[in-house]
Amino acid sequence: MQNVGVKQYFKLDPRTKLLLMFFINVTIFNVSNRYVIVVMTAIPIFLLLVSRKIKASLCWILIYTILMAVNIHFVPTTNGFQSVLLAAINMFFRMMPGFIMGYYLISTTTVSEFLAAMEKIRVPQSIRIPMAVMFRFFPTISEESKAISSAMQMRGITFASRRTLKNPMVMIEYRMIPLLMSIVKIGEELSAASLTRGLGNSVKRTNICKIGFHLQDMVLLLLASITFIGFFIY
Repeated sequence: MQNVGVKQYFKLDPRTKLLLMFFINVTIFNVSNRYVIVVMTAIPIFLLLVSRKIKASLCWILIYTILMAVNIHFVPTTNGFQSVLLAAINMFFRMMPGFIMGYYLISTTTVSEFLAAMEKIRVPQSIRIPMAVMFRFFPTISEESKAISSAMQMRGITFASRRTLKNPMVMIEYRMIPLLMSIVKIGEELSAASLTRGLGNSVKRTNICKIGFHLQDMVLLLLASITFIGFFIY
C-alpha cells in the first residue's frame, strides 16, 4: 500500500493528515445531516485522486454510492431481522469517511515520516511504538491476503469454483485460517523488527525524512477548520 519509491507531487505533512482525520471523525459522529457526510467523504476521495490513487478512489466511490443507495431506499422501509443487517450497513456508511481517510493516511505515509511527525508533536514513546507497528501492520496483512489468494487460485479454489459453491466452508478453511495464522505471526515479527531497529531505545532518534507544513497543508487546514466550525455553529 505504501508507495515509498514513487514521487508524490501532492504531498501533505502527516500532522495535516492526522488533523483532517480528527476533523472528519468528530464531524461524522456529531452531525446527522446527509450532505455533511457526503462532504466529509469527498475530502479523502479528493486527496486520493490528487495522489494518483485512481483505482482506489474509484473503488471507494463505487462502494459509497452503493451504500448510500441502500441507506436511502431500504433502511427507512425495512422491518424485522433485515433491519438489523441494514442498521449495520448504515453504521458502516456513516463511518466510511473515516475509513477512507485512514486508508489515505496509511497508503501515502511511510513509517519513518509518521514517526518523525509523532516526535515533532512530542507523542510519548509508549504510544508512538504501538502506532508505528500498527501503521505497518495493515499493509503487511493486505500483502499476505493477496499472496494467500494467489496461492488458492493456483489450486483452483476461488469464490466461483465448483468446489467452493458445493461447500462454502472451504473458503474459510483455506483462506481465513491461513490469514489468521499469518496475522499472529506478522504481529510478533513487526514487534521484534521495531525493537531491533531501536524504536524502544530511550536515546533520541535521528531521521532523514523531511516533513513540514507547506502551502497545501495551510490551505486544507484552513478550509477544514472553517468547515468544521461552520457545521457546529449552523
